[in-house]
Amino acid sequence: MSLLAHPAAEDPSSGPIPGAADGRAHLFNDRTADRYRRSVSDGVGLVASTVARTTRPFTGVTPAELAPEITGIDLERPLGDPAAALDELERVYLKDAVYFHHPRYLAHLNCPVVIPALLGEAILSAVNSSLDTWDQSAGGTLIERRLINWTAARLGLGEAADGVFTSGGTQSNLHAMLLARDEACKLVEKETAAAGTPLTKPQILPRLRILASQAGHFSIAKAAAVLGLGYEAVIAVPCDQDRRMRTVALARELDRCRREGLVVMAVVATAGTTDFGSIDPLPEIADLCARAGAWLHVDAAYGCGLLISPRRRHLLDGIERADSVTVDYHKSFFQPVSSSAVLVRDRTTLSHATYHADYLNPAHSAERLIPNQVDKSLQTTRRFDALKLWLTLRIMGADAVGELFDEVVDRAAEAWRLLDADPRYEVVTRPQLSTLVFRYTGGPSARLLDARLLDAGLLDRANLHAREALAASGEAVVAGTVVDGAHYLKFTLLNPETSLGDIAHVLDLIAGHAEQYLSSPDAAEPEFTRARAS
Repeated sequence: MSLLAHPAAEDPSSGPIPGAADGRAHLFNDRTADRYRRSVSDGVGLVASTVARTTRPFTGVTPAELAPEITGIDLERPLGDPAAALDELERVYLKDAVYFHHPRYLAHLNCPVVIPALLGEAILSAVNSSLDTWDQSAGGTLIERRLINWTAARLGLGEAADGVFTSGGTQSNLHAMLLARDEACKLVEKETAAAGTPLTKPQILPRLRILASQAGHFSIAKAAAVLGLGYEAVIAVPCDQDRRMRTVALARELDRCRREGLVVMAVVATAGTTDFGSIDPLPEIADLCARAGAWLHVDAAYGCGLLISPRRRHLLDGIERADSVTVDYHKSFFQPVSSSAVLVRDRTTLSHATYHADYLNPAHSAERLIPNQVDKSLQTTRRFDALKLWLTLRIMGADAVGELFDEVVDRAAEAWRLLDADPRYEVVTRPQLSTLVFRYTGGPSARLLDARLLDAGLLDRANLHAREALAASGEAVVAGTVVDGAHYLKFTLLNPETSLGDIAHVLDLIAGHAEQYLSSPDAAEPEFTRARAS
């Protein structure tokens, strides 16, 4: 028997594997181009028709209802027919998908996407370039580099700036913290060696600290854990009533760390917090970092849309002084997931992520100035996500995209005025971007119920119930968060098609669900109490 033969294939009792014989016919190449064109056209047609007839952002399907549909599919028996597979997909996915394009999707930082970016997605998936080395991407490498330089110029980081595309803000923040950690260690190693008391990196790591706003993103704490520093290495800096980092508190923490012999490896400012859309006072924070010699990272994953805003670019003043910046094009540039980047003021700092592998990016290639992106990235194989932004800029232009972001910020300002004047609600802070955190509190009609409304726990349950009931109805989707120990609701506006009328309607729906809950006989009794009694 040949060493290359497969015993199972020679066994008549094993029988043919459905779909295995024609596997080659499914490969995309010059001989199957027409089949590819038909299949993709059918898929695009299905999505387009689904979106065209979608009247609500969600069907309200529950995991218990949908899970049996998925688990009941036998993956060992392929359908063989693309049309049948698309029919099945419509039933198990498209029918119940959450549609961010709908104007009453108001929950998370998910944006509707622009058509030029979808065109880019179709092209990059088919060509399947990998953006690690020149011999896998060629022009893709140069396009990504051009977009990084364009973004760095918009940020004002200077001629020595550089960066790389990433999978999202969490990876960008991790990457920035890696660079900040190793820069801090390099500096301490140099200083202690000069003083005659050299310290090694393992000795330095326990002394490192990250100062970040208490309203900042959780990925900074995760990055500290991944980098071997532990969650406790992140010190939360208090915020003011507008949920912006208090610079007085930051100065106090910087001084305390210095006195205790701790090394502040990074200060993380946020330009667009996830919950409040607040922008930390970047110029003042940059001043403090400069005096303390601390790395300044600005997490602008959300607020990066201001870079192309025709009217609000000034809100990012001070970001040009950052050592590193996170941007998420798939939030406020209306790009499909994923499309993100980390940028640095000094390109030499990216070398902390460089590793030369003989099969991939040998040193002699660098000596010959052959460009690659893997030297800068935490990833090796990486999608050509930059193409989506490239086509967006080449077809629409930056100003057109920026105006879309300005529209949602305008809408949030209008919604704040609506909420602020509505006696049924309290709103936490006036938004700088497009996020509103608010809470149903009852208002005049609900006060008729009785003094139970003084029970904060009851109001928590009413707001939680309203959010869940709204999602179950499919009429709208809103988010929730916790502020000072209490449950609040959240609008994240990223759809220019969302009108003030949509927002007013959703507020009426929320109030209706909350009032219905408060009027129920057992509303004042916590659910766990009722469960225990039964």
